[in-house]
Parts: sequence; structure tokens; C-alpha cells
Amino acid sequence: MRKPLFIIREQGKFGFIDATGEIVIEPQYVQVEEFHNGFSRVLFNDKPVLLDSLGRLLMKRPFKYVGKFEEGLAKAQLVSLWGYLDGRGRLVIDVQYEDAGDFSEGLAPVRINGRTGFINKTGEFIIKPTFDKASGFRHERAVFGADDRYGYLDNTGGIAVEPKYDFAYDFQGDYAAVVQDGNWGLIGKSGEEIVPVQFPVVAEDSEGRFFEGLGVIVQDGRYGFINEQGETAIQPVFDYASDFAESFALVETGGRYGYIDKAGKMILPPQYEDAGDFSNGLAAVQINGRWGYINKAGKLAITPQFDEALPFKNGMARVTKDNLWAYLDFRGTAIWAEEEV
Repeated sequence: MRKPLFIIREQGKFGFIDATGEIVIEPQYVQVEEFHNGFSRVLFNDKPVLLDSLGRLLMKRPFKYVGKFEEGLAKAQLVSLWGYLDGRGRLVIDVQYEDAGDFSEGLAPVRINGRTGFINKTGEFIIKPTFDKASGFRHERAVFGADDRYGYLDNTGGIAVEPKYDFAYDFQGDYAAVVQDGNWGLIGKSGEEIVPVQFPVVAEDSEGRFFEGLGVIVQDGRYGFINEQGETAIQPVFDYASDFAESFALVETGGRYGYIDKAGKMILPPQYEDAGDFSNGLAAVQINGRWGYINKAGKLAITPQFDEALPFKNGMARVTKDNLWAYLDFRGTAIWAEEEV
């Protein structure tokens, strides 16, 4: 199991520490990303380059762009065409595609001669390039587009759901959200209607995605939740609601934030100026303009004193105070802190 690494900043350069606060990769890059499947991407000579957890750069060739690793391969662009790299930075599928997507469920969508199909990890076309556009497979279905309408393919390339929607989201298990005339609903893998298209699409909301069995809906400008059967589980009575995380959902009422449980009961009354989701048992909240952390009983676990506070992840959270970063443990002890320049 890979040990988690955390981004740090020193004198404007970025590197990584481990969970003990020990520097694993010295701060030396002007831009980095979180590690994903064993690799980060860093900016090197103005180009994104893969970095492994030992600090080694994978830069056998000067790629214009390198994607994230999914299922052991990462898409890479050389000049204008795309191919795929393995974990050693070797080009294992030659640069030849006009566009390329990530691998999922053993296949990746690629475009050649203006049409999109799916290849396997040896570069063989398993689904011939005959489609206007297509995204990766999720739960044996892939979104595809034809004449600006969207439907779904099965993993043989057959049409499982005809392209008739304004937009279509990836499947989550046995259902997916589809959009028509600014509203969304849910369909099954053969296109059968599970929840009629009826809920308004709201920018930046997670319409049609379920977390812990419940999904946010908006009706008449008020937020509530439905279950995976399409039944209203929590009436839409809130000014705002986020997705459930660790059995709690953040809600806004009267300009203040609190938390409800899955029955819709207000567990922590709206009292915070701003707040975030629970993660690792704690949530960031803003009180009197400063950020700290509460536990699920609503007790302050870390006193509000920070300008910014990110969610806990792998036992640590990054906070900012006076424009300096620090990483805290659950007790609020600084495991690592940026030094003032």
C-alpha cells in the first residue's frame, strides 16, 4: 500500500512530505499536483512531467502533455498526436491519435480520422472508431454523442441507449443521470426510466450523483434529497445542501450552516458562517471569520484561528494563517509548518 504524500511549499517552490512531516521530495517545483495512482504531475521546463513517489521524473521524451495514470497507463501528447505511457515513462502505445481519453474497464476512447472508438492496452481497436464522440466506460456503459445528442454504448460497441438526451452523465452502478431541457432524471442500463426527468440542473451541484445512497435535488429553489429509487427522502426545505459525507450533509438555512443526518434531522443547528463536509471525523467551520474544526458532536476539536482550512485527508489537514501553510493532526498539532520568508 502506498504511503500518502502531502504537498508543501517553501519559498514559493513545492515538494512533498510524508505523514510524519518528513520531507520526501524537496520543494523545487513551481507547480505540482496531488499524487494519484502512484504519480504526481509537476511543471518542468513549462511542461507537465510525471513524478513518482521517490522523486524521479519520467521524461524520456519531451511530451506536450501527460495525463494521469489510470489502470497502469497515462495518455501523452507529442506535438499534436496522442499515445500512452507505462509506469516507466515508456511509450507503449504509439503516438497516433487525434485525441485520447483515460483507460477504464480495460478500454480507452481515442479519435482517429475524425471518429472515436475504443482500444485495449495493446492498442488494438476493440470497438471500431465510428462515433462522433465518446467518453470512458463506467459500469459497462460509455456515454457517446451523435449530432449533439447523447446516449450510451455497451462494452461490445452496441447502442444500449439511443442518443436522445441533451447531456448524459456516467453510470453509477445500475443508473445514470440524463439531462433534457434543463432538467435531469435517472435511467437504467437499457434506458428504462427510473426517475422522470424533472429536477432542475443547478450549476456546480452534483445532479444525479448519489453519495451514501442519497442525491441532492432542487425544487422551487429549495434543496432536498432523493434516494436511489427516486423517492423523496428529505423534503426540499433548505437554502442549500451539499452531498452526504460520513452520514452528515451540510445545509444552509437563513445564511448559516449546519448539518443533517440521513433522516433529515438537524443534528448540528445552523450556526456557522461557512463550513465544509466531514472527513476523517472532522469538518472545517468558520466562526467569527476564522476557520477551525468540529467533531460530529459539534464540539470544537481545533480552535478557529486560521484564514483557510482544507478537509482532513489521511489523518492530516492543510491550513493557512497569515499566508503560511501548515499541516495539522487531529489534535491540532502542527506536523509541518512553512517558514516565513
